[in-house]
Amino acid sequence: MVHNFNSGPSVLPKEVFEQASQAILDYNGTGLSILEIGHRTPLFQDIIDEALATARELMKLDKEHEILLLHGGASTQFFQIPMNLLNENETAAYLDCGTWGTKAIKEAKLFGNVNMVASSKDKNYTYIPKGYDIPKNSKYFHYTTNNTIEGTQMHVIPDTDVPLVADMSSDILSKTMDFNRFALVYAGAQKNIGAAGVNMVIVRKDMLGRVTRKLPTMMDYRQHIEAGSILNTPPVFAIYVCMLTMRWLKEQGGVAAIEKINDKKAALLYDTLDSLPIFRPTVAKEDRSKMNVVWVMEDKELEKEFLDSCTANGMVGIQGHRTAGGFRASLYNALPIDSVRILTELMKEFATQKA
Repeated sequence: MVHNFNSGPSVLPKEVFEQASQAILDYNGTGLSILEIGHRTPLFQDIIDEALATARELMKLDKEHEILLLHGGASTQFFQIPMNLLNENETAAYLDCGTWGTKAIKEAKLFGNVNMVASSKDKNYTYIPKGYDIPKNSKYFHYTTNNTIEGTQMHVIPDTDVPLVADMSSDILSKTMDFNRFALVYAGAQKNIGAAGVNMVIVRKDMLGRVTRKLPTMMDYRQHIEAGSILNTPPVFAIYVCMLTMRWLKEQGGVAAIEKINDKKAALLYDTLDSLPIFRPTVAKEDRSKMNVVWVMEDKELEKEFLDSCTANGMVGIQGHRTAGGFRASLYNALPIDSVRILTELMKEFATQKA
């Protein structure tokens, strides 16, 4: 059996694989593959309608927010957001707490002024900055809710009247929160809500139409809203997988239900790491991610041996990011808790052998 701890593209529910694979051969008895149905046919319209409606229900969104399912990964939003929301003479506030925040700051500077209100670079992004001020005249405040590479997570929504913009690529729909507090949320689908190739954007409509620059049609959120996320040919199959994944999440009891399971998975793994001196989590305890658990070994020479042991026992994706080293286990919604139990038992056995 394979235990998929990949950080993304990542584990999906078994039911989703089964339904999606059948749809490749024959979508709902039509004799057509999901890969060949027209994107402007009633067949696909039903799919995207359910995807958008289910996302709205899971997030409990009000009518002031629109949901878009767009091409590309979340990195596209690093420039599309300031292009749509920030004039050249205006300033946006940004929090630098990891690789993706750093990249977002770089792109935003192409369109306006950036005020980096705080950074955790001084300690290799192993904590979330606190006690910073967000200037009230900021056009918006951008932050990353969960840092996939570094293994940190913001557990509370910032208390500010400045419009909030959040990159939720690696923890969207993994825990309950008030999505209506955000001016804009974006997330690549390939971690918790589907297959790679879809970029979910939730935007409050009153944020749009304020910039003076001319926007390319494909970069203008308003155009995508008007077209119902079908301004051009959408990633049909990827959106279908997103719809199935969100349908599955709804069937599990929704976000509140999956949050309880995610809490148990994270607690099990962190408790094991904290109890075994051979392993060392790298993140400040109060900022530990419940989605991406990162650690190293005190004896670096044992790292390859432990990784080999994980591989031999069917554990995929345990090796840390190439820029961080060590190990990382991603505990996304669809990862069974049994996979975490098996990993922790392996850790205990390995630690006993090396004691």
